[in-house]
Amino acid sequence: MTQARAELAAGDVRQASEKGWGAAALMLKAVAEERGWEHGRHRHHLRTAGRLRAELGDRTIMDDFGRANLLHENFYEDEFTFDYIAESLDRVEALLNKLEPLLPQ
Repeated sequence: MTQARAELAAGDVRQASEKGWGAAALMLKAVAEERGWEHGRHRHHLRTAGRLRAELGDRTIMDDFGRANLLHENFYEDEFTFDYIAESLDRVEALLNKLEPLLPQ
């Protein structure tokens, strides 16, 4: 997320988008690995987010993951504004904060 914020500050919304997506994807993979869930494909991120939403009873997990997924799309399409990317990075950071405690320290 530090790199995503630096890219955004430099005005590179595409790179900021991809770094934000990468942070979310890696966190979901780490949680999935810890639980023995599949995590090798893009579609597994959605499954992991859905399982965690149900497990934690937190509907915002899917919303925050959806925003991360849009960041990934933005890397290729470059269609979102600076402000939208900044807000999306905030949502990814919120997701990371929810998932980090699920990992062993």
